[in-house]
Amino acid sequence: MKELKPGKDYIGVGCGVLILNKNKETLLLKRGKNSKNEVGYWNKPGGALDYGEKVIDALKREAREEIGVEIDIWGYLPHADSIMKKDGQHWVGFNYLANIKSGTARIMEPHKFDDMQWFGLDKLPKKLSPMTREAIKNYLAGKFIKL
Repeated sequence: MKELKPGKDYIGVGCGVLILNKNKETLLLKRGKNSKNEVGYWNKPGGALDYGEKVIDALKREAREEIGVEIDIWGYLPHADSIMKKDGQHWVGFNYLANIKSGTARIMEPHKFDDMQWFGLDKLPKKLSPMTREAIKNYLAGKFIKL
């Protein structure tokens, strides 16, 4: 029997975290050629939820796995829909806001990411993933809930 894949065989549920520093910069990762979608695009840390996993726990896990830090989640942004016709995928993502609580951010999954940088919210890269662009737009518009 074929293994079903989230995002391809059924709508995937994911999460992403807009990590901000004291300079109002956000930490973004550039997706490499081995990423499952959006190759070459800059993205906030995040990923798919595991069955039985709470969104907050998934965000903390993804931050540890992708950039090696512990995060303090302090806000909730509206969800985002991502229908990627080119990649044949459909995802619904929950978006949160956080600061780094401990650790120094570094690429922990070099097979998935080519680069990582802090960007000023007014100096973002052109190839920004739609879900990340929407999260930043909502943050700048004040469309978030403090937790």
